[in-house]
Amino acid sequence: MSVFAHPDFDDHEQVIFCHDKASGLKAIIAIHDTRLGPALGGCRMYPYASDDDALRDVLRLSRGMTYKSALAELPLGGGKAVIIGDPHGGKSDALFHAMGDFVDSLGGRYVTAADSGTSVPEMQLMAQRTRHVSGAAPREALDGGMRNGDPSPSTAYGVFLGLREAVRHRLGRDDLSGVRVAIQGVGHVGFDLAQQLTAAGAQLWVTDVYGPNVQRAVDELGASAVRPQDIYGLDVEVFAPCAMGGILNADTLEALRAPVVAGAANNQLATPEIAVELQRRNCLYAPDYAINAGGIIDVCYERTGGSPAQIRAHVERIAPTLALIFERAAAEGLPTSVIADRLARERLRGPVHA
Repeated sequence: MSVFAHPDFDDHEQVIFCHDKASGLKAIIAIHDTRLGPALGGCRMYPYASDDDALRDVLRLSRGMTYKSALAELPLGGGKAVIIGDPHGGKSDALFHAMGDFVDSLGGRYVTAADSGTSVPEMQLMAQRTRHVSGAAPREALDGGMRNGDPSPSTAYGVFLGLREAVRHRLGRDDLSGVRVAIQGVGHVGFDLAQQLTAAGAQLWVTDVYGPNVQRAVDELGASAVRPQDIYGLDVEVFAPCAMGGILNADTLEALRAPVVAGAANNQLATPEIAVELQRRNCLYAPDYAINAGGIIDVCYERTGGSPAQIRAHVERIAPTLALIFERAAAEGLPTSVIADRLARERLRGPVHA
């Protein structure tokens, strides 16, 4: 299939297929839109079942980054990179050096960062070959002290605030004490979110395809472990997807019982029609690129300069943005995803405020 005829091609400016025989690198970089600034988006590593699955993911993710930055009022465009490979056993210095070379060849049109399957060490390797990488150097933490360049704490903080706003809107509760939350994926962002939810008094059920992540949540937070296939049907108030995309589909919706969906994963809806079905079922969906924008806000300030207090204040704007989306959706009888897209396009055409 031609890239231009692909159902997820959305007037992307550039799609680059990257192959380095020596390291075994196979990757795709997609630049969706650079009207507001350079296309910034993470570099994901995942063992895709096919090249077409990888292409579909990178096309959808890069478009989502355009809307995420616009909705968060950042001077950035949208892009994404995916590496086809096993993040637990397929990494090498040479592979990420080669990926850095490909990023560098774009001359700053695309700026990369950590994503699912990659973290600070991989960003440091890429930074040896290109300056167009974020999240590779130590920085001041939001709550004081120092941290590495990983922006996931800011992502998790924004998701926590957005989840709390969704609970307030759908359940009429101003606190999370006793609220039951099912978290799908307890990696960097998911575990940080779980910590914040535990501190707020929520009860947690967790799952992850990587067993040690689940055990850590059980041991350190007292969470209850469940099998991956059982996470959807739990009798909880909130389902928080924090792993891969496409998990809200016709099959999983049949099992889903939670009245709120609010999590960190990108591209949670398998198709746009799923949003209509969620609305029909009176299930409040927090649009993924609205609620998980904390990381891109963090990375933006790393590039432009700004204090932890400024980053925190900008991340905290996620909650009122979601409140506006929820209120408009209720008033107009439309899915929250439709309203989020409309609001992102409005902001894409207007001035941004970093």
